[in-house]
Parts: sequence; C-alpha cells; structure tokens
Amino acid sequence: MAFFTKKIINFSDDAFGLDINDLSVKIVQLKKTADSYEINGYGYASIPPGVVSGGEIIKKDILVSKIQEAITNSKPRKIKTKKVICSLPESKSFLRIISMPKLEEAEMAEAIKWEIEANIPLPLNRVYYDWQILDQKIQEGKTKDSVDVLVLASAKTVVGQFIEIIEAAGLEVINLEVESIAQARSLIREDDKSTSLIVDMGKENISFLFAVGNIPCFTSSIPLSLRSFDEAIAKEMSISAGEAEKIKINYGIGSVAKEDQIFRALRPILNSLVNEIEKSIDFYLNGLKYSKSVDKTIVCGGGANAKGIIPYLSKKLGREIILGNPWVNVEMEKGLPIINRDEIVRYTTPIGLAIKSGFEENR
Repeated sequence: MAFFTKKIINFSDDAFGLDINDLSVKIVQLKKTADSYEINGYGYASIPPGVVSGGEIIKKDILVSKIQEAITNSKPRKIKTKKVICSLPESKSFLRIISMPKLEEAEMAEAIKWEIEANIPLPLNRVYYDWQILDQKIQEGKTKDSVDVLVLASAKTVVGQFIEIIEAAGLEVINLEVESIAQARSLIREDDKSTSLIVDMGKENISFLFAVGNIPCFTSSIPLSLRSFDEAIAKEMSISAGEAEKIKINYGIGSVAKEDQIFRALRPILNSLVNEIEKSIDFYLNGLKYSKSVDKTIVCGGGANAKGIIPYLSKKLGREIILGNPWVNVEMEKGLPIINRDEIVRYTTPIGLAIKSGFEENR
C-alpha cells in the first residue's frame, strides 16, 4: 500500500474515523462547514469475545460484519464514504522520542532508520514506521544542535491484518494511526504546551498516555480493567458478572463515606489503580525526565463515567482529575454534539481520527 510505505501520517477530508478494539467497533464522521463542524454520522457495534484479542484479529468474517453493522446503523445520517482512517492498537505499536543531531533531511532519514532499529524490538524490515521532528525539545540535557524526533512503528503483520479486514468490508484505507495520537488530538487543545496524563479506562485494559502538548511521549498499560471491577463486585455479592456490571453502571464505585459493599469490593482494585498511576508518574518524571511536572490528569474510556471514580482518584492522588472532552479542538456548529455526555468519553479515539483532516489543515 503506497500510502503507508512512506508515512503513517496522511489525511482525507471526507474519511470517517474507525476504532476497533477487543469488544467494539466505533465510527465517527464529521462534516466541516466554513468555520465549524457537525457530526455527519456515528455508529457502534459490539464484538463478541474472542473475535479480537489483545489487538490481534482472530475471527475475520465476524469483524467484517461488525464494521458493516456499525456503518449501517450510523446516525443521524448514514455514513456513505468508503474512505477510512483507522486506529492501530497501542499494544501492537511502538512510540519513542529520540534525540538526533541536526542533519539534512536525507541524512536524517537514514540516521533515523538506525535509531529505530536500536529502539524497537523488531527488525526494520518487519515494521512500517513514521517519524516527525518536533518543534519543541522534550528530552532534557541535550545540546542545542540536537532535535527531538517522534518515532512511530507498527508491525507489518498487524497493519496487514487491519488493511485486509477494512478492504473486505468494502472500504478504502486512507490512513492508519496509533490510538495515542488520536487521543491526544481529541483531548488536548492544540495550543496547550503543558504536560498531560491521559488515563483510558477500558473494558479490557487501563492505559496511560503522557503527552507534552499534543505530542505523545510515553504510553503504558496495566493489568487492570473495567472487567476487573465487574469480577470483584460479582465475587463480593455472589452474583454474575453481567449483574455486577449493571450495579457498576448504576452505582459506580459505591459510597466511599459509608464504605458500602460495592466500595469494599472495589477498594483493592482502586488502591492498585492509584498505585499504578503514581508509579507511572514517578517513572515519567524521574526516569524519562521529559517534564518537570504532570500538570493535569484526564480520564476517558467507559470507566470515566463510573459514579465517584473521578473525585476518588483526585483525593487519593492529590491532583485535579478531569473528565475528558473530545471536542476541545472542534467548534461544533450547533452547540452540544448529538452524542450524549455518557457516551462521548467512549468515542475519544474515533473522534480524534475523524478530526484529523481539519486538524492538519488548520496547523
């Protein structure tokens, strides 16, 4: 695919964003007017367990049908374009900030090849890669004659799988983009130069993204998820995981003040989450030393809506925690978007993909 052999970063003004994870397909298409946007269409389809696992596509035919289902059910208008900007799973991609001497473009391209091989766990001939020289210095202690470079790489086998599935669904792949890039674009203002931690609380995993401005600098994930919450509630109350999920949706993390049964069930997991966030911040600040402070923490994903989770994390971490707003870089034509507040944090990645063309054009 010629569009991908040179760069991961491309865009198309009528493409829709497609986010595929282990449990769902989500799509968003925006329509750009003179100086604002409106949602042309968005859709969702749940994926049965075992179809996609850890970012690897296992049952291709089922996934193809689920992509088509999301498109068929898109609203308020059905998405008709065949052009797609699709996310690549963070777990199957590599993101690094490397420091390089200032070189001519041709020399830089050759030198970066060697640096990529030294910084990713796969041979260069087994990955697609892209790089971008950053306008600002991220790494401390480097000379003024050096530049920081954002490097992205994804295994060719993974990329091939996603292209095959998308084309089998009758669509045209315009671009593939790592999830963290899309999340940073949708949740962090383009003119923001501070350091943010994005905590993505998903059904299958909880991941962390540190970004300086809109530049992703470090990503990681932990062995906790919303499923862990459901299992803990189910065990405490001797009920099914499905019933536990309904309780979590209705009551969140329970009453912290009263230490009710829900909170007692979740307290060990919540403590682990707090500890993992603190460890990640410490590694980022004192290990990587990309920033002197983490200025804000943004929570997104399905777990961001759990009642009580944001004030609990804020109190335990001693930090301001905010609910992610995927529209911070988008002026909506008719005020509030049609995707309601409870759903919107689940659509962070496809919205980031959908605004890609407008974001690039306005830079």
